[in-house]
Amino acid sequence: MLPTGEIDLLEDTWAREVPHAQFTRLRREDPVHWHEVPGRHAGFYAVTRHADVKAVSRDPELWSTELGSFMIRDQNPESLETLRLVLLGMDAPRHSRYRSLVSAGFTPRVVRRLAARIQERAVTLVERAVTPGRDMDFVAEVAAWLPIQTICEMVGVPEGDERLIFEWSNRMAGSQDPELSAGKHDSDMAAAEIYAYCDALAAERRARPREDILSTLVHAEVDGDRLSPDEINMFFVLLCVAGNETTRNLLSGALIALIDHPSARAELAAAPEDEALWTTATEEFLRWGGSIHNFRRTATRDTVLRGQPVAEGQKVVTYYTSANRDEEVFADPFAFDIRRTPNEHLTFGGGGPHFCLGAGLARTQIKALVRELLRRHPEVSLSGEVRRLRSDFINGVKYLPVRFG
Repeated sequence: MLPTGEIDLLEDTWAREVPHAQFTRLRREDPVHWHEVPGRHAGFYAVTRHADVKAVSRDPELWSTELGSFMIRDQNPESLETLRLVLLGMDAPRHSRYRSLVSAGFTPRVVRRLAARIQERAVTLVERAVTPGRDMDFVAEVAAWLPIQTICEMVGVPEGDERLIFEWSNRMAGSQDPELSAGKHDSDMAAAEIYAYCDALAAERRARPREDILSTLVHAEVDGDRLSPDEINMFFVLLCVAGNETTRNLLSGALIALIDHPSARAELAAAPEDEALWTTATEEFLRWGGSIHNFRRTATRDTVLRGQPVAEGQKVVTYYTSANRDEEVFADPFAFDIRRTPNEHLTFGGGGPHFCLGAGLARTQIKALVRELLRRHPEVSLSGEVRRLRSDFINGVKYLPVRFG
């Protein structure tokens, strides 16, 4: 058995597999576990229990995002300042102000208005991309396109530019994976290209606003306060990556779960109009294959977490993947149960100010696309080897070869 001192939760591990065995051991033996990081980066405490992930997430005064960013590795001063312009990298009061200005684009009313368009796109995508008996890469031909089309329409990206956003977001999200990016410099260049693209688009929306999020951002005002151009551009960058990468990987993870659990797949295929079943199934897809591994925080003062002293300035990393298999919360956590109720997964965060703005949108897309796939093509199998993203932040699938019946 691997000694806990040899636990490895960095990017090479995730490229091979989701390390559920390591997380199970840590939850049982060392739920706030000290983890070294090679090179000139400080180590961190890996937080693996559901209750502790929630506790850290809901106490932003003690556990800061802004002090050291939301990434495991330490950032140079310039990179840290850039990340502090992103919603994920802010603490109150900046985070509260920013979120109040941008949240208008993600209300339940907006998601309901988009639901019909998402359904139309799901039908069109399945009709065009899926041919029975043909080997295909589900990521590139299906999973990538519904999220990128949806987020581009929401933001206001002109039709036809979706592939540009897709390629930029791939290079940013794949900065640790040599197959997708040439490294941090290439990732930074992609961010700069998206930034410049947004700058031009925002200028056009200031002059001629439309019904899209970018128009909302450039004209939004709360108590006389408006977003700066830098804040608008960085939110655009975040939306292009988060709105694309996370849902794409949730869709791929859902299909893998259904391939691995044919009885659940058959049950869903036989009940396309059972809203209650599809609602609980969607939550189980989210629990089973969450798209973000973790989120880092930095202690603002000396404290204790589950008996473990944590010094001011030390970092903790909350692992949603582990929390979603916590035996203290989920009965039979390694069973894929499409009727699981309750289902208190932390895929969209552990609560608190950083709970995912796009949670409703992601749920709508997953339900629409998976239901349309099973309505038309209930038989599906792997036709090759799945390739995972090399990343200690994004739980990604970069190649998913399948064949629909």
